[in-house]
Amino acid sequence: MPRPLDPVELRVMGSLLEKQQTTPEYYPLTLNALVAACNQKSNREPTMELTSEEVRGALERLRADVLVWPVEGARAERWEHNADRSWELDPPSRAIVTELLLRGPQTPGELRGRGERMYAFGSLAEVESVLRRLASGPEPLVVELPRAPGQKESRWTHLLGEPPNLSVAAVAAPHARSDELAERIAGLEQRLETLEQRLGALLVRLER
Repeated sequence: MPRPLDPVELRVMGSLLEKQQTTPEYYPLTLNALVAACNQKSNREPTMELTSEEVRGALERLRADVLVWPVEGARAERWEHNADRSWELDPPSRAIVTELLLRGPQTPGELRGRGERMYAFGSLAEVESVLRRLASGPEPLVVELPRAPGQKESRWTHLLGEPPNLSVAAVAAPHARSDELAERIAGLEQRLETLEQRLGALLVRLER
């Protein structure tokens, strides 16, 4: 059974997976670009302030587990993940696992909306089908959390870190948001992500 990943390792894996899908022209990532991706303020729950030493330490531990490796022949050291092979991910499951790694427990509806930048799910039923596939087998990657009082939809979380607390009391129901407020927040997050991607692109150019 693979060891549970620590929070820094989870953030590194999620960031590598995300950038492979959203900005493939800048992937694999240099250490500086990966640190910036880990510390993004958008699409991250919780946000983190990791140092390059912390990220490099996580990379070395993940490398020992054959979950990442450096790219040979690059002028600046670059890193890529091996999650597709290690965790047997295809495009839809990769998008879902990425979102769970970066933002924690979410409903199928949230995963569909937030994961759209990486994979266009045709329906909510498709998301639920992928989740149930990821939850099956001898080494499941996700689990459905029990519903908290007043919670209408089930939430799902990954099983790649420490085992989640599955008691109902521990599952906090998200605050309800109006459609207008949710739309405004999504717009602000998208603008912030665009700015962060431009900053990442600038870092890549400076390192060449």
